[in-house]
Amino acid sequence: MKILIDTNVVLDLILEREPFVESAIALFEQIERGNLDGYIAATSITNIFYIIRKTEGREVALAAINRLPIGLRFCAVDRHTVETALRVGLTDFEDSIQLACAIQNQLDGIVTRDRKDFVGSNLPIYSPTELLNQIKEN
Repeated sequence: MKILIDTNVVLDLILEREPFVESAIALFEQIERGNLDGYIAATSITNIFYIIRKTEGREVALAAINRLPIGLRFCAVDRHTVETALRVGLTDFEDSIQLACAIQNQLDGIVTRDRKDFVGSNLPIYSPTELLNQIKEN
């Protein structure tokens, strides 16, 4: 299964945000085991860096970004992605970019803690726990 991981789930892992870190760890373990192909939008990298730098400092942010390529695939963001994002019309443009990335890369869904941000998506939207349960069932 190929899934786009929303920025908030990546931040849960990196910043060890309770009570979400355990499901984020389990999700990334599935990626490491090859049971799941994990993707993030390339633009998420700058967002992740910015948020971590504000809370933890530049060195911690750089170290986190350095680890991201391990196991994750990046979805390019180009003109076509932006045009698709404008058409999908989610409330938050960052989420529209992520949805456009998932559509363009023919991913099977998006995993997020903020399902409401993807209302209107034509792709399945999972919470980390829902996706982990689905993987266990298969």
